[in-house]
Amino acid sequence: MNRDVTIPTTHPRYFSLMTREKIVAGYKNGLVALEGLIAHGRGECFDYLIGERTTDSARMAIDAAAAQILISNYPVISVNGNVAALCPDLLCSLHRSVKKSMLEINLFYYTKERESKIFQELAKYGVSNVLGTNPDNLVRIPELESNRRLVDSNGIFKADTVFVPLEDGDRTLALKKMGKKVITVDLNPLSRTSMEASITIVDNIIRVIPLLIERIKYHEKNSSESDLYTIVKSYDNKKGLKDALFIMNRYKEDQI
Repeated sequence: MNRDVTIPTTHPRYFSLMTREKIVAGYKNGLVALEGLIAHGRGECFDYLIGERTTDSARMAIDAAAAQILISNYPVISVNGNVAALCPDLLCSLHRSVKKSMLEINLFYYTKERESKIFQELAKYGVSNVLGTNPDNLVRIPELESNRRLVDSNGIFKADTVFVPLEDGDRTLALKKMGKKVITVDLNPLSRTSMEASITIVDNIIRVIPLLIERIKYHEKNSSESDLYTIVKSYDNKKGLKDALFIMNRYKEDQI
């Protein structure tokens, strides 16, 4: 049955509801796995708790992430179905803002059809060189058993920094064991991904990427390499997660 969904712009949760519709459309179009709808709903819950806004704590993490990407020799942006449905244009803009970066498709619930549809979605925004789609180039991440274990030898396997938005903790831990820096965007500060990552941005991916691009451009013009290393070294991910939890608890008390 076709739905007639009209969300007035005056609705207090207009942004969140429109984002939800993107995920639903992504599922219908074959980008998003059914389980991805559940994952998105879980994220919405935590977005409520930070007031559906980018906090000062998240901005500090974004700044550290921008610095880490800029000091990397080979950063790779991992793409799954949810981010391909939510913000393919922003992902491609992030890729273009960092000339040495690459995009790679990596799926937990893998099918060749989903991979192909995600590739086509990225191509709409001018990116055709996407890694992870050639089976001849796939190698295995040690100590990982899920479908995510297969990565491109010229991409995630080779990367020194991996940007893994909306991903899973097993792969984050495995990548860290390989000596890589892992940047993640996760609205749940208690997830394994958040706790294992090098830099965790507790925020909505749609709000994060424009700010991340902004900070990358700022640091390219105004920060030395030494400045960037100082920013990364001084960032404390555990403190960032504790700050996010404090903000969630305080916001909850303020609303009751």
